[in-house]
Amino acid sequence: MVLLWLVSCLALAGSARCGVPAITPVIHGYNRIINGEPAVPGFWPWQVSLQRYDNFHFCGGSLISENWVVTAVHCGVRTTDTMVVGAYDQTSPSPDEQRLTIEKIPPVFKNPRFNMLTIHDDITLLKLATPARLSARVSPVCLPQATDYFPGGMTCVTTGWGLTDPNASGTLAVLQQVALPLLTNAQCKQYWGYRIADVMVCTGANSASSCMGDSGGPLVCQKDGTWTLVGIVSWGSSTCDPNMPGIYARVTMLCNWINSILAAN
Repeated sequence: MVLLWLVSCLALAGSARCGVPAITPVIHGYNRIINGEPAVPGFWPWQVSLQRYDNFHFCGGSLISENWVVTAVHCGVRTTDTMVVGAYDQTSPSPDEQRLTIEKIPPVFKNPRFNMLTIHDDITLLKLATPARLSARVSPVCLPQATDYFPGGMTCVTTGWGLTDPNASGTLAVLQQVALPLLTNAQCKQYWGYRIADVMVCTGANSASSCMGDSGGPLVCQKDGTWTLVGIVSWGSSTCDPNMPGIYARVTMLCNWINSILAAN
């Protein structure tokens, strides 16, 4: 079974349809989502907005195939929530947007190893009731291989509609992007100590940060010309302190679990 999972992971990671936006992203330096820069429609076609209560955006996610979205367990997704793909401006929906529902049976797939106290294994898979229609504005991100290595110092990108001010009353209208350096876990432990586990990956501590509303969204790095999902926005400073590392679920260590769910469903 382990071999089957790895083959499945390799197949998804190697898909010609994943990780290559129709519009090549342009990222300007190390701006932050807090006071960061807007993305351009089509830069990040796997970005998902999780919504409830009359189109209220509460978390991000990533499209990994026509039928599946990955996000964080702590987002608390319900089967009544809506997955919006192809979104850019939350106040001005475009024809590229697709509002998709979660398949009721099976329900949301939460990693059973998730622990709310330690926030380990912070990953949920959502099966869509109807497949997303792939287009120039909607396409999946690649999954990594379990053996892939993304070193400290590598520049990666996270995206989302999260708060620019932790005290603000609402998230941003336009999708934001930010380039961030990966940290080694040893570097990250200098800030967060024993809370950092192998199943986590850290970025930032360089005047850049994610914030509330970005949770569940993607941390992507370019590998061999394609964008690969390296992390899922998980936790960090309660005040979105840009000088503290942000913490993400490490997808390379969750790849086997992802593919066990995909293979069984």
